[in-house]
Amino acid sequence: MALSKKIDPLLKTNNDTGFGTNASSYGGRFINRDGTFNLRKEGISYLNRYSIYHQLLTMPRWKFMVLILSAFLMINLVYALIYLAIGSNELTGLIATTPWGKFKEAYFFSTETFTTVGYGRVNPVGDGANLVAAIEALSGFLSFAIFAGLMFGRFSRPRSYLIFSDFALISPFQDGTALMFRFAPYKDHHTLTDVQIRVNIGLKVQMDGTAEYRYYDLQLERSKVESLPMNWTVVHPIDEQSPLLGFTEDDMLAADVELYVLIRGFDDVFSNLVQQRTSYTYQEIIFNGKFVPMYRESEDGKTTILELHKLNEFVPVSISSTVPKPTPSPAKL
Repeated sequence: MALSKKIDPLLKTNNDTGFGTNASSYGGRFINRDGTFNLRKEGISYLNRYSIYHQLLTMPRWKFMVLILSAFLMINLVYALIYLAIGSNELTGLIATTPWGKFKEAYFFSTETFTTVGYGRVNPVGDGANLVAAIEALSGFLSFAIFAGLMFGRFSRPRSYLIFSDFALISPFQDGTALMFRFAPYKDHHTLTDVQIRVNIGLKVQMDGTAEYRYYDLQLERSKVESLPMNWTVVHPIDEQSPLLGFTEDDMLAADVELYVLIRGFDDVFSNLVQQRTSYTYQEIIFNGKFVPMYRESEDGKTTILELHKLNEFVPVSISSTVPKPTPSPAKL
């Protein structure tokens, strides 16, 4: 299903979004809420498409630490088994007499060699054990260099640290209505300056009997701010310059509406530009709602408190369920 109603042909479309117009070739939303593209690539092998470095930089912190710990345990397990396979007689200083005890001593000898600690009680004496210990020491040096690089990359990678409201609202605005959503920086001391926002909308419309996507820049009440210490409610007035003029909830569904949000700003901590993408589909646009304020004055009156837990809070408002329809110009009467 595609929107059959006419959109003002004088509105300028945006052909630079990077998305195509063929509606039959796309599935689901274009951009996920976390800013990633809803896209899966095929045609070449998975190993050629998979980026280990990107995965290690972007995976959650707890997964990264579990992976590092698991890798350390598994590598030393492999080396311990190799030492035992060569023969425990090539390791001098062993005091255990049972197979399990010898395994534990070989395992901890491996960890000492891998980390270059080398306490000294257990030492390799045979050629095979010495060769394996030398290779293990080299692999330990290399692994710590890789780990240090990954840790630096994870900590130094610029991030925006922005959170967005779960929904966009159709709310009263001045003498009409507007599409609104809001976001806020959630990290202490990460203040963004020279912040700019751009919002595009994708609509699936009927053109000469076939469905295709059209993209439009949404005019915003304010598209940039000098600094962003608090939240920002982004407002798109639904007026004669808006492609959403006259839209109902059913029209949003028929047009498969999706908002594309791109924010850029300068982060003082990273001393670098950061950016964040997100999107809202028609399912995440709520009619007849208004955001509640999400900041208050402290009890002593000396500080403003930003209440991040109120980012998604809104109240119902009594407005028409239909976005105001365009008023015919004299030339059309």
